[in-house]
Amino acid sequence: MIYSKQDVLHNESQSIKNGAASTIAISLSNNYFILFAIAILGATNYQVGLISSLPSIVGMAAMLPAAFMVNKLEEKRKFTAYSIFFTRFFLLIMVFLPFIKSEHIAWFFVILIALMNFPGTFLNLGWQAFIGDLIPADRRNTFFGNRNRILTFTGMIVTLVAGICMKSISSKSALPYQILFLFAFIFGMIEFFYILKHKEEKQKIEISNHYSPFSKHIFQYKPYITFLVCALFFNFAWQMAWSLFSIYQIRIAHATAFWISLFTVSNQLSQIVSFRWWAKMANRYSNTQLLIWISIGMASAPILNILSTNYVYLFIVNFTSGFFVSGTVLILFNSLLEATEEEHRTSYIANYNFLLSIVAFIAPQFGVFLLESFSMNIAMIISTIFRGLAGVLFGVMAYKMSHSNQLDYKQNKISL
Repeated sequence: MIYSKQDVLHNESQSIKNGAASTIAISLSNNYFILFAIAILGATNYQVGLISSLPSIVGMAAMLPAAFMVNKLEEKRKFTAYSIFFTRFFLLIMVFLPFIKSEHIAWFFVILIALMNFPGTFLNLGWQAFIGDLIPADRRNTFFGNRNRILTFTGMIVTLVAGICMKSISSKSALPYQILFLFAFIFGMIEFFYILKHKEEKQKIEISNHYSPFSKHIFQYKPYITFLVCALFFNFAWQMAWSLFSIYQIRIAHATAFWISLFTVSNQLSQIVSFRWWAKMANRYSNTQLLIWISIGMASAPILNILSTNYVYLFIVNFTSGFFVSGTVLILFNSLLEATEEEHRTSYIANYNFLLSIVAFIAPQFGVFLLESFSMNIAMIISTIFRGLAGVLFGVMAYKMSHSNQLDYKQNKISL
């Protein structure tokens, strides 16, 4: 479907507004889930690991029905909007969670976060397929670079303000977290509003033309399968340290909510100043070449974090790692779109997200297993090694692409 220049610009504007509301909702909730679980609900390391990994299992269960539904849609806008509503509604439930008097309250929270990912999976798949249809291939690097920069700046400001407000409040009080979750829900409704303001043309859908997310044809398309192997290994190496960072900062460095916010802000500030640079590099070089350097850069984060518990030092380390996080966010998504056939894109995205859910479940649990079996230092060092190996894999992928006519990642240019 080819949209007019006016419609494309309108959709880009609405996408930024929708994304800003989404970023605020996530910044006011997800950033504080683990701190809330540990400080208020008394969660264990195992439960903290489940907060990162259990949603992936729910996502796997939701992926196939989500892909089936998205493939049948003539319009994806309303589907995505209502997925937003049901996902953010869980934040409203969290507001009332501290009123429940039970020794299993931490488990209630873990399960609630996991269940939230069921409509969340519908939301992610719907949005990716939706925005992939609306934004022409020749505008993606520039638009997503600018969009990510704006959204990251928004998230940074919100996180900074929230952290300052949390600084003067008792770390044992549940009220601040309840207020954060309530405001997150409100901005989720604003997110719902702006997704409905996109302009979308109905598409004629012929079910027979769509692959199943696990069709053999998907695994026979070499650009995708090459990307898939490298991307899944990279995500495993990346995500195995997610819980470790939070546990290190809270349990070992004893960081408060204020400093946790500052660490997030420093990471986001670095992303803001680097998104545009990554977009320019993506237009100049291949995405695969950039992923090599991104993997190497990401490999430095785990080992640098464990060198000191000094808050200023951790602030600087988070700033440095943010440069490569911005590249990861932009380049991985664009690489996924490039490595798929446009006609069957939804099925490819569903397949990728399903397999990514398996990785997202196993990786944090593996990281916590290393922590419990050995030590924080050993777990972080292994994460660094794995991230470096991901760079080697992307290097092999880049070599094969340059020596095989079958691996052609060039997109057809769509003029506005």
